[in-house]
Amino acid sequence: MRMSRLVAAAGLAAGLAVSMAVPALAHITFADPNAPSNGFYRAVLRVPHGCDGSATTAIRIQIPEGFIVAQPMPKPGWQVTVTEGSYGKSYKYEDTTISRGVKEIAWAGGNLPDNFYDEFVFRVRVTDIAPGTKVYFPVVQECGSKTEHWIEIPAEGKSDDDYEYPAPGLTIGAPAGDDD
Repeated sequence: MRMSRLVAAAGLAAGLAVSMAVPALAHITFADPNAPSNGFYRAVLRVPHGCDGSATTAIRIQIPEGFIVAQPMPKPGWQVTVTEGSYGKSYKYEDTTISRGVKEIAWAGGNLPDNFYDEFVFRVRVTDIAPGTKVYFPVVQECGSKTEHWIEIPAEGKSDDDYEYPAPGLTIGAPAGDDD
């Protein structure tokens, strides 16, 4: 009897240690955290909850340098807007050179209850970013009068799990063929 209690206590302690080591899954993340260099990427932004009990009413995501011709997917019940601006440099795209494009995508006016999950989708062209590079997309989540800023970018030697509000990130992989 005493041995079974020791085994049960050890199992409970091990379970607690493992659960503490596993990162919280409450962050806003990409469904596929890997994107090809020099190809299109279908970004599925996962929003697992609202803000401290309040429903999500808006999501805004910044499109970082090196990601061009971003196209948001319409979402029923949400108004989609894009903010355009100048890129830091010019990029070759098809038969032209472009130096401006979408810098932010926003979905607003919807209602995603705190205990529900949803996804926000856009397509973007990855330029010649070096494979192995991790790129972050700052996100602002609005929930009525509450706001959560998923904008923390890990410092050298840190990981996303070291932060309370990490920006969702993508790791760039080998070039892939276009899938326009």
